[in-house]
Amino acid sequence: MKNLLTILSMAFLLTACEKGKTTAADTTEKTDSATAKSEWKPVDSATATKAWMEFATPGDMHKMLAKFDGNWTGATSMWMDDSGKAATSTSECTNKMIFEGRYQVSNYKGNFMGMPFEGMSIMGYDNAKKKFVSTWIDNMGTGLMHAEGDWNAAKKSIDFKGKMTDPSRPGKECEVREVYTFTDDNNHTLEMYGPNPKTGKEMKTMEIKFTRKK
Repeated sequence: MKNLLTILSMAFLLTACEKGKTTAADTTEKTDSATAKSEWKPVDSATATKAWMEFATPGDMHKMLAKFDGNWTGATSMWMDDSGKAATSTSECTNKMIFEGRYQVSNYKGNFMGMPFEGMSIMGYDNAKKKFVSTWIDNMGTGLMHAEGDWNAAKKSIDFKGKMTDPSRPGKECEVREVYTFTDDNNHTLEMYGPNPKTGKEMKTMEIKFTRKK
């Protein structure tokens, strides 16, 4: 009941915003008014309520993520360049669905080049975009990585594409790619790709093979 009231409130606000925007547009210049009208499409309350209900209801993709809740150990390989030599380490990960199964929070602990490493991601499936969405933060930076991905049913994987801060080029971002492959209920793999520091071409920078703790 609480969720329904929240959704109905959102629908009301959406309809109210449409009315408010129309009123505000009357006081602006004609060019601004024309632009606002072209970008904003009126939505009746019934349509808005139905859309919010569908947007807010966890589905099959959320249930798939929930299967990977729990504690995991990770065998990590990292590459600083394309020489083929990987630095290896072990890590731990805990996954937990939050907000009644809408998002999965993952907390990672391990080491990087002999230093303690901690990271956290939030992953979900956006019902409106029909895409997986994720964010990532860790103790080796002060930025936040955003990514969106598609489900590959044949490979049982999520292919994420996103951007993150490139501190070696102030004011610039670099493109990154992540691939989560769900081998079975007790094993999955995360692969990360980014620009080669020497050439800028994409290279594999990290791979973590996760095994469920028993």
